[in-house]
Amino acid sequence: MTRRILTPLHRRIAGESRLFAGLPPGMAERLLDASRVRRLTRGQALFHHGDIAQAIHIVAEGWVKLYRIAPNGTEAVVGVMTRGQSFGEPIALRGAAYPVAAEATTDCEVVAVPAQAFLNLLQAHPEAAISVLSATFLHLQRLVEQIEQLKARSGAQRVAEFLLDLCPPDAESATVLLPYDKALIAGRLGMKPESLSRSFARLRKCGVRIDQASAVIDSVSRLRGLAHDDGPGRAP
Repeated sequence: MTRRILTPLHRRIAGESRLFAGLPPGMAERLLDASRVRRLTRGQALFHHGDIAQAIHIVAEGWVKLYRIAPNGTEAVVGVMTRGQSFGEPIALRGAAYPVAAEATTDCEVVAVPAQAFLNLLQAHPEAAISVLSATFLHLQRLVEQIEQLKARSGAQRVAEFLLDLCPPDAESATVLLPYDKALIAGRLGMKPESLSRSFARLRKCGVRIDQASAVIDSVSRLRGLAHDDGPGRAP
């Protein structure tokens, strides 16, 4: 893992994150001055389950997965973070142990914001706490959405929603790159790889064709209709 100072692009990406967006420019600049970029190769660990958190992280490029290993050895994917998304705020500010591990699923760059620098900012400017609360609320909202997907959505619907999130806004048809391998997609959606393959096959009737690393979507509106179908006839 290599570390280096932030480029103007890194500063812009971090500054647009939910964590920094609510901070006055001067405060954000001071924090970014203290931050460093970590460059990881695919499969490299950013931190391990049980490590003491010392930094808040923001993905500048690539993808990072957050996961836990169950007692039976099964990997449970808690989240997959990409450009502009922050994670670990409450844990780092408490100096607590990470409840999950983080690993680069592609070559990536991650901005590491020292937790102590953020704590110093909060002590001097308590109003800056709103940015932490905002970022934490966003993470909670995402977790609630994940639970809703797992509890109330079929496998095909979960895959449909995943593909919709990759589509450009207002597009009626699209070809999207799958951001990481299918095994990780399955883990992210709470499915087994074979269940994911069956769901991909079911989506063909909605005009979705899956290649090795991309999905061709003939009708985004039709795919959205499947994703939001709450009728009793939806596929399991």
